[in-house]
Amino acid sequence: MHYDVVIIGSGFGGSVTALRLSEKGYRVAVLEAGRRFDATDFPKTNWNLRKFLWLPRLGLRGIQRLTLLKDVLVLSGSGVGGGSLVYANTLYEPHDAFYTDSQWSGIAEWKSELRPFFDQAKRMLGATPHPAPTPADEVIKDIAVHFGVEDTYQPTPVGVYYGEAGIEAPDPFFGGAGPDRTGCVNCGGCMVGCRFNAKNTLDRNYLYLAEQAGATVHADTEATDIKARPEGGYIVATERPGAWARKRARQFTTAHVILSAGALGTTKLLLKLRDSGSLPNLSNQLGSTVRTNSEAILGATARSLDVDYSEGVAITSSIHPEPHTHIEPVRYPRGSNVMGLLATILVDGGGKLPRQLRFLGQAVRHPIAFARSLSVRRWAERSVILLVMQSLDNNIKVTLRKGLFGTRLTSTQDTDTPNPSYIPIANEAARVAATSMDGFPGSSINEVLLDVPTTAHIIGGACIGADPASGVIDPYHRVFGHPGLHVADGSAMPGNLGVNPSLTITAMTERAMAYWPEKGKDDQRPGLNDPYRPAPRILPTTPAVPPGAPGELRF
Repeated sequence: MHYDVVIIGSGFGGSVTALRLSEKGYRVAVLEAGRRFDATDFPKTNWNLRKFLWLPRLGLRGIQRLTLLKDVLVLSGSGVGGGSLVYANTLYEPHDAFYTDSQWSGIAEWKSELRPFFDQAKRMLGATPHPAPTPADEVIKDIAVHFGVEDTYQPTPVGVYYGEAGIEAPDPFFGGAGPDRTGCVNCGGCMVGCRFNAKNTLDRNYLYLAEQAGATVHADTEATDIKARPEGGYIVATERPGAWARKRARQFTTAHVILSAGALGTTKLLLKLRDSGSLPNLSNQLGSTVRTNSEAILGATARSLDVDYSEGVAITSSIHPEPHTHIEPVRYPRGSNVMGLLATILVDGGGKLPRQLRFLGQAVRHPIAFARSLSVRRWAERSVILLVMQSLDNNIKVTLRKGLFGTRLTSTQDTDTPNPSYIPIANEAARVAATSMDGFPGSSINEVLLDVPTTAHIIGGACIGADPASGVIDPYHRVFGHPGLHVADGSAMPGNLGVNPSLTITAMTERAMAYWPEKGKDDQRPGLNDPYRPAPRILPTTPAVPPGAPGELRF
């Protein structure tokens, strides 16, 4: 099959790309390893592992991926719509440190450069402040009082349709939601998959409009190889992910390939292609400057069921206990207690005594608290998860490692700026939350036993740079040394954001696609190996969203 553009992945980078290039006249294919979901396909709770977890070799084809590297446990998404199916609807702009990170600060004045594209992304995703406080928000307010930062409390900007809930908020949907859409019921089920057509996932906006404009989505289709064609362009080989037999091998020919498989997926595929010789001469920076958003995931669990902390959308507010640190309360819906299996008692890190020994000491000194941490009975209703993110400059490097079960990613810490495995202010916040809830604080078992933190926001690995010595892609998201090869997803991120990255990925991709020429027209961007210079932005002659409608394209 031949297309003008083949996009690998359908998340925030891939869906934006599919729409904007379809509008400009290109014949577009989107390859997505996961399956297509509608509201009736999502599980009622995350105990339905077949529909929740992504382990295709075991027959589990859900929306939640878990990837354990040496230095971090990564949560990411799967399915048509990518991470939007499992994310928390959260649409924050990044901290100022992101724009001035040394990885890219010398190229452009990024805050002003990205301003119109953040505005565009917010209109398309329907960002609106969460309208009403929940019990978990009262806990966050108590944490804010403890740190003396009450003025930093704010409702979370989310992409949610409230509908018949009676809340005044814009309808961010452009289509694909179905006639039974009644609006958000505040069930906390955003990260298990919204069963009420209230969550503005990418298959309701960008990807929906892309398909209306002619793009073709190939679900259950994983890219396994990319080879350059002698006459120009590429051949993309695919198969059904996890298949033991009937792999359904196919090939797609194209002039352009855009990798949008997420930070881990894109980086892993590029590393594989470099090492196999399919795509030689990729930058030595590939796999470097991988960020975890300097993240920790911990929380507190109440002793009683007097308060239901599962009420609300997945994330409803946030505070800044210090300028570079951001804390949000996170929840799962009633009955979705499986992630509680990753929780245990809170143990501090740092110092000379190994954390594992501290854990044993805590378990011996506080046996009742430890015993309670082993139970996940009604965990979602009793718990407030604290998502702690920082905009500090730290990173890891990922490489490929061969094992008994094939090639996988592993990681090493950066020598100068290692990724933290323990954030003291996060543990302090968890203890304050426990006091507020009359409960006990907790952390991730992998953090305590392995000194490996958890992140839901892995970014970097194929970062923007001024040249191949400093990055994998140029400021227009083109892979150095490989004309027609591009990256548009979280792997392009040059630094920690300190907030959830979905809006930033969307805005950065909107910017990159704004400079593409319409099909058959001259390319106004500088040459791939030329120094950066601003190029004119190109509006499509046939935009998918008409003037005056929500999401109207303007920059």
